[in-house]
Amino acid sequence: MPDKVLAPDVKLSTPVGLMALIREFALKVPLPAVRFQVVAGARRTLSSDGVVWESYPLGYGPRDLIGHLRFAMRYEPIDLGVLHALFQSMDPGLLENWIRADPTSKFARRAWYLFELLTGKTLDAPDVRPTGYVDLLDERLHLTAEPAQVRRQRVNDNLLGDRHFCPLIRRTKTLEQWMAQGLAAEAQALVQSFEPAILARAVNYLFTKETKSSFAIEGEAPSPDRSRRFVAALAHVSAFDATNTEAFVQLQNIIVDPRYAQRGWRITQNYVSETVADYSEHVHFVCPKSEDVPSLMEGWMRMTSRLLKSKVDPVAAAAAAAFGFVFVHPFEDGNGRIHRFLVHYVLQRRGFTPEGLLFPVSAVMLRDLRAYDRVLAGYSSSISPFIDWVLDAGNQMTVRNETAHLYRFFDATPFAEYLYGCVAETIRRDLREELGFLTMFDAAVHKTTDIVDMPDRRASLLVRLILQNKGVLSKTKREEFAELTDEEIEAIEEAVRSCEITPSGTSPAPPRPA
Repeated sequence: MPDKVLAPDVKLSTPVGLMALIREFALKVPLPAVRFQVVAGARRTLSSDGVVWESYPLGYGPRDLIGHLRFAMRYEPIDLGVLHALFQSMDPGLLENWIRADPTSKFARRAWYLFELLTGKTLDAPDVRPTGYVDLLDERLHLTAEPAQVRRQRVNDNLLGDRHFCPLIRRTKTLEQWMAQGLAAEAQALVQSFEPAILARAVNYLFTKETKSSFAIEGEAPSPDRSRRFVAALAHVSAFDATNTEAFVQLQNIIVDPRYAQRGWRITQNYVSETVADYSEHVHFVCPKSEDVPSLMEGWMRMTSRLLKSKVDPVAAAAAAAFGFVFVHPFEDGNGRIHRFLVHYVLQRRGFTPEGLLFPVSAVMLRDLRAYDRVLAGYSSSISPFIDWVLDAGNQMTVRNETAHLYRFFDATPFAEYLYGCVAETIRRDLREELGFLTMFDAAVHKTTDIVDMPDRRASLLVRLILQNKGVLSKTKREEFAELTDEEIEAIEEAVRSCEITPSGTSPAPPRPA
């Protein structure tokens, strides 16, 4: 096994569990984010470049293939991508012998259920006799959905999805810290601290900001009509039906140029690339084959429906749904905007976002496109070595191997952590600043009309011009208010500067997780 898959500062280490099985069967799969090995030393954990190495003393080392699978079922986070490839390669008789030898073992039952789930094949083993049920996913290692009891293996299936589409989310320290901060309650308290009229004006701005930002990420400046239609879609996001193909088609038609509107899922091979200096295409991401899209989207819809009804953390659920959609890339155009639309969809439907409001997550992504690109590139780079593709002279792509499993089963943990950071920033910066600005602006207008009894619209214009010029009215704009004396202008400028920018009663923002 290449050195790069072992902990960099551990000598004489031996892969165990899934890492050993990947090596034994030469599985062509992305490596797990958490990797296990035995060493001549004590139990410890090392982290580097987004990979966690779990080192165990030599005595934990299994002696055979089933021993490594048992180790994985006992200690490791479940990795469906690795297990799917493993079960295609290993002799089912090994599993059957394990089940017959220890039919009530919770580790054997987990492996048995996953084999039949992922392969669609039935092992030659009788149903487990009545006994207690065992959770498929360990809640200490994963975020889990509500369990569905499976009588054959006496297993509680608490996966987020099914064999057609099922990302997993590991329970990391970073996610635990985010979930403990209570962002939904923080947003609700912030909203309730402002007058309804202020909130209503902020909502219109936030919806427009999200629309412009989402298009800007794609390098587009939409027409006023397309902007209005997308704002309207966002305003009714909770009514969207994510289990209906036609609803997606209608949404895609709203947000793309009419010439690129589609009538269904794409029927051609798609990819994300950029043209380089010699006019060739540098491919960043290869999308699933078009013939795999219907099955992937059916699985995605079932997973999303399950997440909407579950108690899975709402932001994590939004990440699994939104990023899962953009990886399937079911349309030729509009996938990125729909992916960000789905963040709002899940957060609204799960009651995380205050009613009628929207967190402009696209604005955060746009402010730091490098971070957004990094989290997307982390996934694309993990699967690209296992995709055999070629471009013809017309830059039409052909994928020459089976790839659907690379998109069905992925680790959504980094996307959940990333999205939590975006949501926190929208609440603590974008939402707070906009509500605070409107409160300050209204106070400045009110003080202005106290000094000079002028029409509200004219007072608003004067305040805006003073704010735009750092607290003073510019000489070029002075003539527009010739009816005011210099003393009145100076008094108004002082009044505007005296207004509080930060709304009263709001607490300092808690820190981001380390």
